[in-house]
Amino acid sequence: MKFLSVYRTKERNTPPSPEEMARMGKLVEEGFKSGKLLATEGCMPTALGARVRIDNGAITVTDGPFSEAKEVIGGFAIFSVNSKAEAIEYAREFLGVVGGGECELRQVYEAGAAPCTSQDKAASA
Repeated sequence: MKFLSVYRTKERNTPPSPEEMARMGKLVEEGFKSGKLLATEGCMPTALGARVRIDNGAITVTDGPFSEAKEVIGGFAIFSVNSKAEAIEYAREFLGVVGGGECELRQVYEAGAAPCTSQDKAASA
């Protein structure tokens, strides 16, 4: 099963340090080698982004930065794992490397794949 991990953190306007990049690079390399990590990317500051919204048929575009946001999307990853508990464990490892923020995990729809079971919920508690 696949999970999308969306990483939220406080806005950061400086690139990661060489030490931070080395720690993250090691985790990412191990993840790709194990087959658990399918894709990952970090996001540039919100000043370079935009939000596009539709409400009652009207589309609005708001350019960044998003100063009202306490936390912003800092990056994402896609995991290929056997359970929700395994996805949670990988997110814990990631957060241990970055040192702060949160990961929202969402199972990705796949043809023929069953959603997480109550056993997965119990295993992750």
